[in-house]
Amino acid sequence: MATARRSGDIRVSEIFGPTIQGEGVLIGLPTVFVRTGGCDFRCSWCDSMHSVDPAYRDQWLPMSTESVWQRVQQLSGGTPLTVTLSGGNPAIQPFAPLISLGQAAGYRFAIETQGSISRSWFADLDTLVLSPKPPSSGMGCDLAALQACVDAAGEGTETVLKIVVFDAVDYAWARDIAARFPALPVYLQPGNHTPPPADDDSFVVDQDGLNDRMLWLVDKVSEDRWFDARVLPQLHVILWGNKRGV
Repeated sequence: MATARRSGDIRVSEIFGPTIQGEGVLIGLPTVFVRTGGCDFRCSWCDSMHSVDPAYRDQWLPMSTESVWQRVQQLSGGTPLTVTLSGGNPAIQPFAPLISLGQAAGYRFAIETQGSISRSWFADLDTLVLSPKPPSSGMGCDLAALQACVDAAGEGTETVLKIVVFDAVDYAWARDIAARFPALPVYLQPGNHTPPPADDDSFVVDQDGLNDRMLWLVDKVSEDRWFDARVLPQLHVILWGNKRGV
């Protein structure tokens, strides 16, 4: 039975690390992940359904800010590092007090969100990774909402775009989004066509397929002279496949 959620609680799917960030602007950087439960999107290829699908809500633990902070400190041994807020959509959760607590102790905070919900505390983040979802996701992109996230972060937060690309349609869409936000660095990564069932850690990744899409994406960026984009793999998929963090 799910624990009742109190006002101000953070709904947590899992907290794990230290490990490395597997993608985007912070790829390879040691981090502790705070993965939240709940999302306003249902992407067709989502690889984190255990933190998205309400069928798993009984596994999402309502935790106070202090409890989450204690767990982060325990995992990091009290040594400041980057804390990555992910999900689901972590923008749904009340993270402002946690960010304040952690930064006072020397920790840095990054969030990964699709840019559908803006929060005033984006301005307190060290890094805001906006990952708008391309056409292959089956979800739309609200450009006004995405702009609101950029505006909320302001000039004091490092804000970047990270876009998953599965095919030529996604690629063209990514170029259009990048053109609409020319001030934001752009990170592209090939999509994983074989997301696992939410309760199956043993699901085998189509690594050859990922490699093929990575090569295709590199060739496309080079041929089109899109020299502002950075093409990166999903490092965590290469290392651990679709295994969950806990």
